[in-house]
Amino acid sequence: MDEDKLGTSEMRPLRRRRSPRRLLKGLAFLLICGGLVAFIVYSPLFTLQRLRLQGNTYITETDILTSGRLHKGQPLFQLETSEVTQNLLRDLRIESAVVRRRLPDTLEVEITERTPVATVACDYGYLDLDRQGKVIGSYKSLRKMPIPMITGVKMHDMYIGDDNKDTRVAKVLELLASLNQEAINSLSEISVANPEAVTAYTNQSVQIRLGNFERWEEKAEQTKEFLHNLPNSRHQIEFVDFSYTAPFIRLKDKLVDPETKVNEKAQ
Repeated sequence: MDEDKLGTSEMRPLRRRRSPRRLLKGLAFLLICGGLVAFIVYSPLFTLQRLRLQGNTYITETDILTSGRLHKGQPLFQLETSEVTQNLLRDLRIESAVVRRRLPDTLEVEITERTPVATVACDYGYLDLDRQGKVIGSYKSLRKMPIPMITGVKMHDMYIGDDNKDTRVAKVLELLASLNQEAINSLSEISVANPEAVTAYTNQSVQIRLGNFERWEEKAEQTKEFLHNLPNSRHQIEFVDFSYTAPFIRLKDKLVDPETKVNEKAQ
């Protein structure tokens, strides 16, 4: 029986002791890899220096840095693109966002904006409203924007994310919602100071007299058609009046019959 035990013990493989040299080599390899990773992560070569912004019309690079909680000079590989995306989506002006790293020093941000259609004064500055009347932007100083300013009204206690409650502003937004972006951008101002004499102005200072809010859908359609034809007009138009059932256009030198199209060739 002792012989069997001895035979069994002899058949077991002998355990080899690990060489200290191999352990040192493994440790050195790990240290080198760690050093390379640290170099890549913290090296000035791989820090955020440039922001490549796509899909924006109104939102600026500064807006993206602020909303995304980004700052120039931070290590590029420490940026979690999913976290930056979530930060951007908290900005109501941004409908969707895709964030990508581009080595060695660039962050690429592609966004889809919520489109503002009008600006209105408020207690602390100005607000941008979308077609539904939601506040999607606010700022202290008036910025140069290709959208009309609603004048004759001032918003109170309104902030980003709030919804418009002013009936006059709601009517203006209803009109703007019927226009395409090009037509909206051709307007500089819509005054509701007198609800019985609402007036819009184009960028060329052509006056559009809308009167009160009666027959509003009809007036919105007339405004849409007028703005569509205006660039093709060969006349200098002083104003167009849609406040009456039979609208008319006044040129700089004469009155045009209501049925005359503004793009009609001059006789």
